[in-house]
Amino acid sequence: MNLPGLPDLSDLSWSDLQLPQLPLPTVPVPELWGAPAQWAILVTLLAALGGLGLTGRSNRLGAWVGVGGTLGAFLASLWQLQTLTQTQGAVRTAGTVGSPWLGDLEVPLQLVTTWPMALIGVTVATVALIVQAYARWYLWYDPRYRAFAATVSLFTAAMLLTVHSGDVLLTLVGWEVMGWCSFLLVGHQSTRGAARRAAGKALLVTRTADIGFVLGVVVLAAGAGTTSTAGIIEHWSTQGPSFTLTTAMVLLVVGVAGKSALFPFQDWLPDAMEGPTPASALIHAATMVAAGTVVLTQLFDLLTLAGPARMLLAVLACVTMIGAALLAFAQADLKRLLAWSTVSQVALMLAVLAAATPATGPDAAAQHLIAHAWFKALLFLTTGWLGVLVGGTAMALVASGARRYRVLRRRFGWGLLALAGVPPFVGFFSKELILGTAEVGAADSGGLAAVLVLASVGASAPLTAAYCMRAWLVLSRPTAAQGHARTYHPGPVDRIDDFFDEPQVVQEAEGVERAEAAISSSARMGTSVLMLMTVLGGLVLLLPVWRSDVDLDLTLLGATLLLMLVSAVLVTLGARGIRTRDAAARIPAGTSLAGERGLYADHAYRVVVVVPVLGLARAVTWFDREVLDAWVRGTAVSTRLLGRLGDLSSPRRATPSLALVLAGVLVLAAIGVVTS
Repeated sequence: MNLPGLPDLSDLSWSDLQLPQLPLPTVPVPELWGAPAQWAILVTLLAALGGLGLTGRSNRLGAWVGVGGTLGAFLASLWQLQTLTQTQGAVRTAGTVGSPWLGDLEVPLQLVTTWPMALIGVTVATVALIVQAYARWYLWYDPRYRAFAATVSLFTAAMLLTVHSGDVLLTLVGWEVMGWCSFLLVGHQSTRGAARRAAGKALLVTRTADIGFVLGVVVLAAGAGTTSTAGIIEHWSTQGPSFTLTTAMVLLVVGVAGKSALFPFQDWLPDAMEGPTPASALIHAATMVAAGTVVLTQLFDLLTLAGPARMLLAVLACVTMIGAALLAFAQADLKRLLAWSTVSQVALMLAVLAAATPATGPDAAAQHLIAHAWFKALLFLTTGWLGVLVGGTAMALVASGARRYRVLRRRFGWGLLALAGVPPFVGFFSKELILGTAEVGAADSGGLAAVLVLASVGASAPLTAAYCMRAWLVLSRPTAAQGHARTYHPGPVDRIDDFFDEPQVVQEAEGVERAEAAISSSARMGTSVLMLMTVLGGLVLLLPVWRSDVDLDLTLLGATLLLMLVSAVLVTLGARGIRTRDAAARIPAGTSLAGERGLYADHAYRVVVVVPVLGLARAVTWFDREVLDAWVRGTAVSTRLLGRLGDLSSPRRATPSLALVLAGVLVLAAIGVVTS
């Protein structure tokens, strides 16, 4: 019911909130060889090669090459946006290395860029540039910094190749290169056993799932007779739903589940926190785990035709979304809390693809990918900054960090608000678009998958608010000095020397100075840019280049915000009476330990995978040794027996015939000597 004098908001749509379509200024761009997408990939690839082969032992030169390469990719991505404004149809195509001949299979190897992919490309390049600048400070004394910077450049090139790919073969190349780069970055500190184990686990888990991804790509390309993404979509869309298409898409979903840490592959990503913080920010914000969202967005038309694949994606994403949000609340380390939140948020991106319909399109997933990149990179890099100041990222160490170092307070606060989806931060817009897309899918032709996604997204919102509130209460806990001041000095404090300010203000000022002195200006500026985009990034999501067929349900919006508020209040009340202000301290010890260990997923891996594989290996070894080798050994024994029998049956002394033969030989030799 509307109040008198107020407009009717029942039919409010996201299109009503879009920015006015102002004429863009004409920016003169010099004529350069090639296309922007080519340059974005090429400069980062050259930076990776140069970082390893041309920098020698100079970390400074390695930093210039790494930062310069990602800066070139950033400028090329902006150039890409400028060219799209002048491209009819808002689609730009470019070649790569030509079209190799592979028999009847057409392999164009082209790059195709649309507005959503171009905006994702800008986001990837921006985050990579900030990570490179941040890593130069964070790994200042690391003797292997040059290898790290080169790997980040290669990682960025692989992700940009996946984003701009118009060919599934190029997508596969970018996909696999990212897997190897994540292995190198997670295991960067290879002298630590935990880092080596986490890197090996990440590689094994993702590569196992990649078997499905490769098989799915092969089935799609072989059936269509081309590796062109557009050609594959056209071929299979013309044929309609089929068993072959469904099988291929199910295999692709399995591959995406591994890369994006969906259940049952979710446990590798939190363990990847053993890598340096810049690597964590890059993997979680702009590469690797977001690659699956990009690929399924590009193949969305085929996903809508494969009902079982959509249902599988919905189930895996929803289970992961809720489970990871619960596990995030129980973590005793801030980086692992953020890691589990990434697992939940990536599941949110993929879930909306399962709920979307041809009418709504897949844009909500791409929009949340961009929003998540801004605030998650901000949170990880700020956590690394605080970790340097306090000596680690465990909750016991980072407690009161936002209070002691006030320059970090706003960064943590805005990042957590965006993660929770509080207006007007960027996470609010992307999550409401996801809710709206799921609601339209549930009411339209999305089926059971859309209903499941809508319920799970609604349930995950208060859970996200809960672990964000828990982190904020720990980070903003009053310091020990402030606690003592409140306890022992409830009244006004008498100043002894007017030259000094009151102790609390002096302590805060020292905290600000120490925090700013501990980080380089470029790294601090990078976090400031991320903080700005966390606030203003919603404007990007309201640009007219996105599809606007999603209505804004004010009732659903209000209910979601109310649940989030209730959840935050309950966590605040639960933290009362606890000295550390950590509401997770009320969780029973056994449950808390299980949550920290990911509900013992490692044990499940050993029982379900390792033990059967080792048992099979032992069985094969026994069969090879006791059965196959037994035949070989038996042949050798038989040969020895036959030889022994021949030896026994042969006389051991010379026979008369042999003596006569020998005498004849001697006579002939003598005749030859005499006659010569």
